[in-house]
Amino acid sequence: MYHITAEIIPIKPDPDNAGGGNWKKFFGKQPTHLFTNLFIDIRSYGEHKFIIMKSILLLNLFLSLTFYLSAQNTLTGIVTDSTTSQALPGANIAIEGTQNITTTGSDGSFRLIVADKQYVTLVISYIGYTTLKVSLNEPFSVPLSIQLTPHTYMTGLVTVNSTRLSKATPMSSTDLSSVDIQKMNVGKDLPSIIENTPSVVTTSDAGNGVGYTGIRIRGSDPTRINVTVNGIPINDAESQGMYWVDMPDLASSIEDIQIQRGVGTSTNGAGAFGGSVNIRTSDPSDQSHAEVSNAYGSFNTLMNNVIAGTGSINDHWKFETRLSRIKSDGYVDRAASDLKSLYFTGGYFGEKDILKAVILSGKEETYQSWWGVPEAALDTNRTWNYYTYENQVDNYQQDHYQLFYGRKINSELSLNTAVHYTYGRGYYEEYQEQDDLANYLLEYPVIGNDTIIYSDVIRRKWLKNDFYGFIASLTYKPSINTEMIIGAAWNEYSGDHFGEVIWAQFASTSTKDQKYYDNNGLKNDVNGFIKINKRVSDKISVYGDIQMRNVRYRFTGIDDNGKELPDNDNLQFFNPKAGITFNITNQSNIYFFAGIGNKEPSRDDYTESTLNSRPKHEQLYNAELGYNLTGSKLKTQLNLYYMYYKDQLVLTGKVNDVGNYTRTNIDRSYRAGIELSAGYILNKWFHVNGSLTLSDNRIRRFEEYIDDYDNGGQLLYVHNNTRIAFSPDV
Repeated sequence: MYHITAEIIPIKPDPDNAGGGNWKKFFGKQPTHLFTNLFIDIRSYGEHKFIIMKSILLLNLFLSLTFYLSAQNTLTGIVTDSTTSQALPGANIAIEGTQNITTTGSDGSFRLIVADKQYVTLVISYIGYTTLKVSLNEPFSVPLSIQLTPHTYMTGLVTVNSTRLSKATPMSSTDLSSVDIQKMNVGKDLPSIIENTPSVVTTSDAGNGVGYTGIRIRGSDPTRINVTVNGIPINDAESQGMYWVDMPDLASSIEDIQIQRGVGTSTNGAGAFGGSVNIRTSDPSDQSHAEVSNAYGSFNTLMNNVIAGTGSINDHWKFETRLSRIKSDGYVDRAASDLKSLYFTGGYFGEKDILKAVILSGKEETYQSWWGVPEAALDTNRTWNYYTYENQVDNYQQDHYQLFYGRKINSELSLNTAVHYTYGRGYYEEYQEQDDLANYLLEYPVIGNDTIIYSDVIRRKWLKNDFYGFIASLTYKPSINTEMIIGAAWNEYSGDHFGEVIWAQFASTSTKDQKYYDNNGLKNDVNGFIKINKRVSDKISVYGDIQMRNVRYRFTGIDDNGKELPDNDNLQFFNPKAGITFNITNQSNIYFFAGIGNKEPSRDDYTESTLNSRPKHEQLYNAELGYNLTGSKLKTQLNLYYMYYKDQLVLTGKVNDVGNYTRTNIDRSYRAGIELSAGYILNKWFHVNGSLTLSDNRIRRFEEYIDDYDNGGQLLYVHNNTRIAFSPDV
């Protein structure tokens, strides 16, 4: 896509640019960033047998690479608190604009290798302290003494701390900064931005990443991936799916993203059965600014947005807003999208208090292209779309309101709270050929001597929902080596589902806004957790996490098949997790993690069954073993995982006691694999990044049911050790 960007930003002298003379010689000014990014993505969907020897060979190659460090200069030093002179273990030391990063030891000391002789800027950061930049010229022989100043005001980061992993937490994850995100932000939905992270596969209904898109992590579908924005659950509470189309251009307002793979840390919303995506939106800038961005690309894809901020007012108040529009014809026939969004944030940032509001509003109208392209048409008509009715659209708006309050009670204790409300409403419109009018509670019209039973109709299926709740966490940090978080959340969802006929080929008796089905789903979710991170020595850190969760469902009314819905269900879950991290050096560590997760059935599992055929909840046992290395040029992560499922829900084709094809519990299934991600800095301008996952995903025993149209009933086929669908081996 081609970008045209105009910015109005007040320029202030930057004392950190003191060493930028070489840049000024060639470019006339110090550039903000200059990069070339190459990503190598290897995926295979064909037959591939998981062989352990391949994993061993990959491990040997990986370990050989990690010992290669072409170092010329070494930076050493110590990081302390400027007020108490106490050492700060676990502080991050990075060379600006590179992947070269290390952390301080228990005595606050660090050692950082600089591969080439060059002018460098160090970025030193630590939670609760103001980030410091230090510009250095050679030589590096003298140890550095760096002092960090405690924050004079609370930061927005504390509002999402309870759902995030720290670098010492023994779980597999990937972090994307705002710089990483903006490199790939060309108007596509968020799945297209995170698709290059390990074990992620993305889909796009329209074929170009705009409109309905989805992600799978380790083969797990979107209903098993927990998504939060600022710690607030975003997945639809009933279907448990994530609809990125309802949040257009979200990437333009994101500070960072953390993708957790596996069962993950305790969070809000439904349990994570493949991964979690934790998003933190950007805080207002300290400087007043305005920016207009426009992008145009293939398939008449157009993105426009306007961003403006007040900057700091009286040293405490800040506000920022964004308006966006994205339009595209799509790659698939008639798969057009018209998306609009609003983002607003602002509030009071004080010495001990923070009060911040976030508003996210998205409106989408997309032509339906949900059926995909059949295999027979891939070679002759790759843009085929099943739907031809001119207004076969999905039309929906969703508004998110979030209000956060945090208080630093004392040097050891801080409180964070949030209230939230989401209002969604919309419909999808469908053209139905020769449908039985009785399905819509319409009388059969009589024309002459003929009674009309079947008619073409246009219907709208509506969803109006409210989602609201309260979240609180208390962080206790008696020392730099110990952190404990106690959290709790209460969330409630109420969804109205109803259908209307807006046109029929043959007139019948009906009233304005007559509904042919109408029902409500009410879901209440309460959870509480305790997390502890403890550095027991310079080399070893331990992690513990216990969550209790209670889920209540209630359904009332008539569904779209004219059936009375089940009454209610009540579930209690206990989700323990624990792990250990061993620091080999300041730049490398190994970790082990084990955890249990539980997940409730989705809306369809309830509404398409009865008390006699209702499925059980799912359970996941997850183990992870990993190794991390962050060198001067090479950054690598290797992770081995095993995910064992008890009663995983899958489609088998079996008809239940009310004639519906619903998901059925499978006794035993698993996902196992090895993940490798690596990045190498060739020089200042050229970086290479890549990831590779080899996995084996199996159902121990699978009973498939196929309708027997000749003799009636169903035929049973038993499969042993069969692959799990949509889970690529490579």
